[in-house]
Amino acid sequence: MVNAIKGLFISCDIPMAQFIINLNASMPTSQKFIIHILDNTHMFVQPHVAEMIRSAVADFRDANSYEKPT
Repeated sequence: MVNAIKGLFISCDIPMAQFIINLNASMPTSQKFIIHILDNTHMFVQPHVAEMIRSAVADFRDANSYEKPT
């Protein structure tokens, strides 16, 4: 018998994958969202966390962006 799990496939570069893995590690056990890490740049996560990941990545990107002083 085949077991199927609904999820979201994420493809990204290595630093962003590490960011998502660390985000998952910082969550309590009951809220961990990574189903399977396929390789360095691909992972399978629970579908309900898509917006949370997008938001965390946007916050991270905004916090680490250089703005030229005026």
